Amino acid sequence: MSLDKIRENKKVKKRNRLIFRSIILAILVGAVIFALVSHFQKDNAIYKAGDKAPDFQLQQINENNELETIQLSDLKGKGVMLNFWGTWCEPCKVEMPYMQKLYPKYKEQGVEIVAVSLDATQLVVKRFIDEYGLTFPVPFDKSGEVKDLYKIGPIPSTLFINPEGEIVEVVEGALTLERLESYLQDIKPKS
Repeated sequence: MSLDKIRENKKVKKRNRLIFRSIILAILVGAVIFALVSHFQKDNAIYKAGDKAPDFQLQQINENNELETIQLSDLKGKGVMLNFWGTWCEPCKVEMPYMQKLYPKYKEQGVEIVAVSLDATQLVVKRFIDEYGLTFPVPFDKSGEVKDLYKIGPIPSTLFINPEGEIVEVVEGALTLERLESYLQDIKPKS
């Protein structure tokens, strides 16, 4: 092989390496940009105090063991405690009696407690309702659609929504009786 051919081959290989490295760099830069944009969009999509609570519709088992629909927008004009929980969640079990204790008093004052179950089966939820004597609405979100809509992470998670449909407070973790009552006071309609 001549010296010119060798030089030409080296130039071609060098150019190919440069093209290959440039493509790899472009892919890496694109992946980093995608990750950053996704991260910030996800963070911005998490609902917080001052945001309008997105509407949803779920089914629940009523006292006659029949399915009925509950829709958040039907509760406009009332304060709403929107709780996400599961029967397997120990902290959820701890706060349920507090919710039941306060429900009759605050229902009369225009506040509704809606405890969205994330359990997979209605039978498990029905047994839990019976065991704890729950009288507030307990719709089930077995597909996780509403959980995803609200970007719920750990459970229990609770959103307190004022009568205008705005989120007043978001609480992750179990609530004590005192904290729960304080939040319910904050969302009751003004007389």
